[in-house]
Amino acid sequence: MPRKAEGLTAVKVRTAKPGRYGDGAGLYLLVRGPETRFWLFRYTSEGKMREMGLGTASGPSGVSLADARVKARRLHDTVRDGRDPLLERDAQREAKAALAQMTEIKLITFREVAAAYIAAHEASWRNAKHRQQWSNTLDTYAHPVLGDLPVADVDTGAVMRVLEPIWREKAETASRLRGRIEAVLDYAKARGWRDGENPARWRGHVANMLPKRSKVQPVEHHAALPWREIGVFMADLANQAGLGALALRFTILTAARTSEAIEARWSEIDMTAGVWTVPLSRMKAGREHRVPLSEPALAVLTAVAPLRDDAPGGWVFPGARAGRPLSNMAFLMLLRRMGRGDLTAHGFRSTFRDWAAETGQPADVAEAALAHTLGNKVQAAYQRGDLLERRRKLMDTWAEFCARSEPSGEVVPLVSRRANRSATG
Repeated sequence: MPRKAEGLTAVKVRTAKPGRYGDGAGLYLLVRGPETRFWLFRYTSEGKMREMGLGTASGPSGVSLADARVKARRLHDTVRDGRDPLLERDAQREAKAALAQMTEIKLITFREVAAAYIAAHEASWRNAKHRQQWSNTLDTYAHPVLGDLPVADVDTGAVMRVLEPIWREKAETASRLRGRIEAVLDYAKARGWRDGENPARWRGHVANMLPKRSKVQPVEHHAALPWREIGVFMADLANQAGLGALALRFTILTAARTSEAIEARWSEIDMTAGVWTVPLSRMKAGREHRVPLSEPALAVLTAVAPLRDDAPGGWVFPGARAGRPLSNMAFLMLLRRMGRGDLTAHGFRSTFRDWAAETGQPADVAEAALAHTLGNKVQAAYQRGDLLERRRKLMDTWAEFCARSEPSGEVVPLVSRRANRSATG
């Protein structure tokens, strides 16, 4: 388009035909149509020609010629001072956006961040119960104090207002709650919603302001049966009717956690190989666990086989409600009926571990049978196998000991019947 060198007038601004018209001091009128007119400021910065829009020149919101000249004069002075108007405008916009973002961040509450954290991590949690525990503890104890606070403003005082009232009476709950608050605040920092140290961190901070848990509430272990009494208990258990008795027997013989046993599925069982493979999604350590099945454990599965549902996901121990496994309350009620309300199903894992230690069973094999993670990182790095065959011998020996109906007063290492058969060829 041809450039017009003469200055502009208000009439010309309204009536000029398509083209580019200069007014001096870098101000130009760009006309593309009757109602499409723009102001431009042209300047040179570091040897490059640049253009900056100054707004529309038409319509009710259009910039007048006089105002466009004022703007152009200011920008001309800016260029003369060695500054770039476009760069300065971009910097101002970024600063404004940053300010708006900071204002928005200050409105993000602890409750909102907690919900975002749970949504981001729940897929990696073992089950819905874990998610429910997270939500329940935060809803009950944290959100009444922290929930509506901007997450950026949560400080040590606020965290302590949550923890101190329950630390002495509910030490275990308070300890888990502190860890969850810490995780939420770490998540907020990673997302850029807060800065500084985490006020819920334990080491060197909260630990200095609260008494040790062991001082206010001794650690309570799951009630366990003395290992020498397991044979008598198993004999009594064999006389109990119902699916719960079979499920508890299977749980004890496999040294499994309660949830792992009652949620077992037929698709996880290989009766021919005598192996039960618990998927990582149901394991506390988040790692697949193969369980060698002794003959008595296989006998339990044979006993419940008539109830087998071959549909995908069929439960080994189906519950009263369709599509659900046996309730975790079944073991509690069974133990009470047996007059052993002093015991817990989980405690039989301790019975197994005590038996293994007292009878000289290899500690690493016993720990592998319990699916415990090795505490020694170097040892864990080199020991990558699951010791399946060694554990098979151990579980056969455990099953044989469980079959003894008379408690033994001596600590005698046991040899499995299967091992004897192998030795005698």
